[in-house]
Parts: sequence; C-alpha cells; structure tokens
Amino acid sequence: MTPLFLPLAGPALALLTSSLAGGIVTVALPVLERAFDAPFGRVQAVLVAYLASITLLVAVAGTLADRLGRRRLMLAGLAVFSMASALCALAPTLPLLIAARALQGLGAALMMALATALVADTVPAERRGHAMGWLGSASAVGTALGPALGGALTGAFGWRSIFAVLVPFGLAAAWLVTWQLPADRPRPTGASQPSGAWHRTVVPLWRSLATNLLVSMTMMGTLLVGPFYLGGALGLSAAEVGLAMSAGPVSSALGGLPAGRLVDRIGPHRAVLIGVLSLACGALGLAVQPGVAGYLVALVAMTQGYALFQAANNTAVMAAAGAAHRGTAAGWLGLSRQAGLLVGAGALGAVFAWGGGSAAPAAGLRATFTVAAGAMVLALGLSIGRSRRPAT
Repeated sequence: MTPLFLPLAGPALALLTSSLAGGIVTVALPVLERAFDAPFGRVQAVLVAYLASITLLVAVAGTLADRLGRRRLMLAGLAVFSMASALCALAPTLPLLIAARALQGLGAALMMALATALVADTVPAERRGHAMGWLGSASAVGTALGPALGGALTGAFGWRSIFAVLVPFGLAAAWLVTWQLPADRPRPTGASQPSGAWHRTVVPLWRSLATNLLVSMTMMGTLLVGPFYLGGALGLSAAEVGLAMSAGPVSSALGGLPAGRLVDRIGPHRAVLIGVLSLACGALGLAVQPGVAGYLVALVAMTQGYALFQAANNTAVMAAAGAAHRGTAAGWLGLSRQAGLLVGAGALGAVFAWGGGSAAPAAGLRATFTVAAGAMVLALGLSIGRSRRPAT
C-alpha cells in the first residue's frame, strides 16, 4: 500500500460502488418484469430513477458540500446510499422499489460529486493526475463488474440480492473515508459563499464541461449501438457480444493508472488533446464497419482515450476551481457527464434508428459514429481553445 493509496481508497470505493449500482440492475430487468407482473416500460423506471436522480442532484450536491463540508457530505451520501440499498432489497412493490432507487441515486450523487473533490483536497498537486487515473479505473471497474455480478447474483439468489450486496460496499467506503480522510476544516464564523462564486467557478470552466458532455455522449454510443452491430451485422452469439463489449470497460480500467501518470508528466491540457484525438480516431474506425477485429481495436482506442481524457480533464478542472470551490466544480463535472450519457442515449439512439436501426445495424453504426466523430472534432476544437488560454 503506497502513501498515495491511503487518501484514495475511500473515494475510489465510493465511486466504484455508485457505478456498480447503475449497471448491476440491467440484467435483472426481465426478472423484475416477472416478479412484479409489470410491463418493461414500468420496470425500466428502476434503472431510470437512479440515473435521473443523480443527474438532477449531482451539481447541487457539490455546491452544498462546499458550504457544509465535503467529508461530512460524503459520509451522509454513503449512509443514504446504504440505507436505500437495503430498502431496495426489502421493497414489497414496484413503486416502492422505484422510490428507493431514487433515494439511492441521491446518495450516489453525493458520492460521485465529492470523490473527485476530496481526492483533489488531499493529494499533492504534482500527483493529482495519477490520483484521477485511480478514480477513473475505479469507475470503470464498477461499470464492468455491474452486469456480470448482477447476473451471477440474480441467478443464484434472486433479484433482491443485487441490492443487498451494495450495502456492505457502501459501509466499507464509509469506514475508509472516516479512517483515512481528515475532518473538514471549520468554516469561519459567519462565513458564506462569496457573491458571484458560482459565476466565477463554473463559467470559466465551460469549455471543460462542454467537452466532458460531448465525450460522455460519444462513449454512450458504444454501449447503445455495439450490441446491435456485433449481434445483428456480424452474427455473434449473446456470449460473444458480451465478451466483445467487455473489452471497453476492461481497457478503461487498465488504462486509468498509466493515463494518470502521463497527465502528471506532460500536463493536463496536452493530455486532454491526446485523449480527444484518440476518441476521434476510434469513432472514425467504428464508422467504417470494421468487423470484429477492427471493432475491438477502435473500441480500445476510444476507451483508452476516454481514460486519458477523464484523468486530464478532472485534474485541470480541480486546479482551476481552487480549494474553496472544488465541490461545486466536481458537481458540475458530474452533471456534464450524466447529461452527456442521457443526450447520447437519446440523440445517438435516434441517429442509429434513422441510419438503419436493428434492421440494418451496419448502416446504423456508420451513421452513429460519423456523427460521434463530428462531435469529437468539435470537442477537439474546444480543447485547443482551452489550451491556448493562460493557466489559472
């Protein structure tokens, strides 16, 4: 265990747990349909309630933490998340399960908003890129582990187990945060957020936030369109599709630590440019209907670029925000990421359907990632414009 790992373990586990909770439900949706005798549209709300709650609350969570204390709010978020996970496991009806998932999303919003800010508070500036790489790997591990763990638990113990297992994850993260991170410094008596603090904190970061949204939107395209292309156009079995799709999050998890070291070595702005360029090249690779091998190469290029971009962009934003407003900045980072995922699901889903959809998945893939490559060109322009600005 290295000294760097000590302040990272709690926030990293919190971020892993919130990512895990998002994906662990997906494979259980058919089981929930049967358990509650409900149509898919109603059961899908179990997934949507969690994501929507995070999206609506993550920016508010970060700003609130700057006022009340980041460690204190992280522990509150972990407590709410753990309690809500237990309520999900015990829910006797579908409406109560959906309500408990929305409450779980409230806890996750605090966890996601504050993990980045807490690490930026406790890790020296010269190692901050490395730390952000750790967080990126933790999030990717949670994303990759969710469907596999959810499927195994549902098959062996039933759907309630996928929520019950999240309780010890949340409690373990709370224990690590309590043990490893120092208490919040008391605010001076009568202190309040300076007038215009939001404007001075968020507005100068608009390029970083807009780029984050575009990148997240593009990554959603790989999750949305990939299964249709691999199964429908290439004829892979369900197991083979799952194996091919897992290459993305596994690559991102493995690339997080090297990406963080590279950020510390060359600086966050150069690393952002390299990451976005890699994403653009990967999107172009997917747009040419590459076959299985080409698909995997392009997907790895995108996920490696995503890992580098996240480590670099988070590092740059935390440095620019300053110590007093890191919670606010981290919350807006989370909001831009969640908004990008939602926009990607809607907009790129519509492009895929327009291009051919499930009836012609190869044509749909080409249309989707032509648009995604264009989005990455726009993101590259935003990143170049940001890199020319004087450092803050």
